[in-house]
Amino acid sequence: QVQLVESGGGLVQAGGSLRLSCAASGRTFTSYHMGWFRQAPGKEREFVATINWSGATTNYAESLKGRFTISRDNAKNTVFLQMNSLKPEDTAVYYCAAKTGSYSLKIDDYRYWGQGTQVTVSS
Repeated sequence: QVQLVESGGGLVQAGGSLRLSCAASGRTFTSYHMGWFRQAPGKEREFVATINWSGATTNYAESLKGRFTISRDNAKNTVFLQMNSLKPEDTAVYYCAAKTGSYSLKIDDYRYWGQGTQVTVSS
């Protein structure tokens, strides 16, 4: 139903900023709730942030509040993740995901996933 492609990852020094983008295909982007999740090598994939279909509701992992901001531009079929004050522990593959139906913060509720983009924060 929808294909997701992340971009914007790369190598950044600690304290720096990075903006990730997720471009969605299809004609019904507005109906999808969106999320960002991340996975470091050997670790479980974890919740980063979610945003509901309209953008009126956002949620963040507690440890990331104040540093990360999720937003969306439905006219452009794109969701963003602005990452500031990056730390080495933020190093991970970041995934964009989408779901229909009710809004959720749970990773298992998201059906559609992008390929991921690598974010590496050096010390």
